[in-house]
Amino acid sequence: MVEVIQAQNVGLAYLEDRFALQQSESEDFFPEWFDHLPEITDIEKQYLDRVKLHFLRLVKRHPLLEEAVKMVVLSPLLSLAGFYDEPFFIKSEESIEIAIEDEGEVIRGRIDVLVIQEQLWLLVVKSKRASFSLLEAIPQALAYMLANPHPEKPVFGCVTNGEDFQFIKLIKQDKSEYALSDKFTLSKRDNELYKIIRVLKKLSQALS
Repeated sequence: MVEVIQAQNVGLAYLEDRFALQQSESEDFFPEWFDHLPEITDIEKQYLDRVKLHFLRLVKRHPLLEEAVKMVVLSPLLSLAGFYDEPFFIKSEESIEIAIEDEGEVIRGRIDVLVIQEQLWLLVVKSKRASFSLLEAIPQALAYMLANPHPEKPVFGCVTNGEDFQFIKLIKQDKSEYALSDKFTLSKRDNELYKIIRVLKKLSQALS
């Protein structure tokens, strides 16, 4: 009998054991999040200041769920980074399955996610409590990224709860290897959306 495992219940240890997944410690593995990032204009900074202001104003009243995070924060970032323009296409709320050969197991799940060019997975997670850590969402994001239908290309991911953002890179060739960026947060005095949009623009260049 095939055992079905929900993606939200998958941990890093499980993925490392079942898919021989390894975390890279080399800076050369994931330079896209920090090296030679494109600059942004003063007008773009003003726009991002308004995005941050809108988010902080709304989150004071109640935690934002996935749809609100996508509307208030993520959608403006994707638009500014050019992901709504050619040559990109976006799909939403993907269902995926990852079969493990000879193990009789299938990872299955459905998440609030946007998938761009089959190479950039944007995972929006619930933010129902202040203690929620993106580390809880990273295994789930990796589980979906492992289902990438183009293993010859690197796959990028981003997990966010609206306040915090973290980027992921996965390569599936001789072995499955991933790396994480630093975590960016809107709770800092400086507007880290400036850094986030620069990373997104860098990824748009890499994927176009």
